[in-house]
Amino acid sequence: MTTPLKDLTHLRLLFSFAHPDDEGFGSGGTLAMLVARGAQVTLVCGTNGDVGEISDPSLATPETLAQVRQQELIDAMAVTGVTDIRFLNYRDSGMEGTEDNEHPNSLHQADPRVVVSALVEIMKETRPNVVVTHDPSGGYGHPDHKAMCIHTSDAYALAANDPEMIGSYLYFVCFPRSNFQRMWRKMVEMDISPPFASQDIDKVGTPDDEVTTVLDISEYVDTKIDSLNCHRTQINPDGPFALLPQEMMREIMGTEYYTLVSPKDAPAEADLLGGL
Repeated sequence: MTTPLKDLTHLRLLFSFAHPDDEGFGSGGTLAMLVARGAQVTLVCGTNGDVGEISDPSLATPETLAQVRQQELIDAMAVTGVTDIRFLNYRDSGMEGTEDNEHPNSLHQADPRVVVSALVEIMKETRPNVVVTHDPSGGYGHPDHKAMCIHTSDAYALAANDPEMIGSYLYFVCFPRSNFQRMWRKMVEMDISPPFASQDIDKVGTPDDEVTTVLDISEYVDTKIDSLNCHRTQINPDGPFALLPQEMMREIMGTEYYTLVSPKDAPAEADLLGGL
């Protein structure tokens, strides 16, 4: 006998990420599951992804990429079902040590007080029971990922004093280190150049022992993939991830991982996401 799924119409969640497409791989299935079960979901996007890849020159130019990526996120969320999307409209800061870090409109150069204030206002408006953002490693070290983790965590600490948010939860999205290593080993085995070859693969991703919450979203993996495919400028059909066996990638994408940050030292039964 199938156990009926919990109705989540009472639940409000805010996901806060750095770029269009950051929501997809790590939490795309969670988003689809939440919306399907009636939860109210708000997605905040810190930058417009101005200096991301352009997989096909016919899709965008460096001058139009920000606008195109905003629309790609809107299209992706139409697939997932998220209708409340907030853009902070900062410029993509690029990877650490690049000239894009110095652009005055980049998130990297933004006054943290201004970013935090904007996030606090969104939280006070939407009154989320759960706030989700990047983990401190930024997955693979992107400075905008790290910045949104810090800014969102700081905003949560301020907004959590609001009576409407007392008892709320803060989670980090995790990319377990063992998953990165597994994909990296498979790429080497298949003679595919890994995207993290320039980094120490033993330091990419979240240490496995920091994962507190594991969600089986295999029921929503097709929606997750369809949503991810809306980020066309960022998807290289000949890229290393696309060349991995489809069965392997579907299995990896069918599970999503989180770290419960607040309340600290909460017992397992207090893990709200884990209980869904």
